Amino acid sequence: MKKCLMGLALIAGIALPAFGQAKAPKQPQKHVQVQPVAARPEDVASIEAIVKASYETISGGVGVPRQWGRDESLFDPNVRFVSVERDPKSGALVAMITTHQEFVDVADESTVKEGFTERELGHKIERYGNVATVLSSYEGKNASTGKVVTRGVNIFQMYFDGKRWWILSMVWDQETAANPIPPELLPKS
Repeated sequence: MKKCLMGLALIAGIALPAFGQAKAPKQPQKHVQVQPVAARPEDVASIEAIVKASYETISGGVGVPRQWGRDESLFDPNVRFVSVERDPKSGALVAMITTHQEFVDVADESTVKEGFTERELGHKIERYGNVATVLSSYEGKNASTGKVVTRGVNIFQMYFDGKRWWILSMVWDQETAANPIPPELLPKS
């Protein structure tokens, strides 16, 4: 989900490390101040609700600020985002690992300028006790053009603390001809 990070990183001019040597990106020029907010109870009450809220917070029209405070409230303070993709120049697999703040700093400008909406296509939940993994297929569109710019699968790892759900990590890979979204994660026709 979050989402076309490789493309955002390339747009921002951030050098990406080779797979196996994953590092956080260098800080972009612009730092986005995230105003912390309390989690909405309805956002963190269930596995499905927290995934839905995650898609809502990154989505918005052209010029519409993202809901970064609400987004941050969904995640454990130690969250890591991991995007695995092919570097378009070298063809090497690249793992970009970021904190929430690093992701926001890279993603904010382009998502607001172009407008970006992301929606879930389908999901599969595996839960054991107070931990869960969700495979969630997604589609992202630029609001400025209406064109789909990314599709893939987000993998959310989360836990329940007895009161609410927390997303501990989010890992994603984009769809390609060689890496299609599995049929079980697509809407039923």
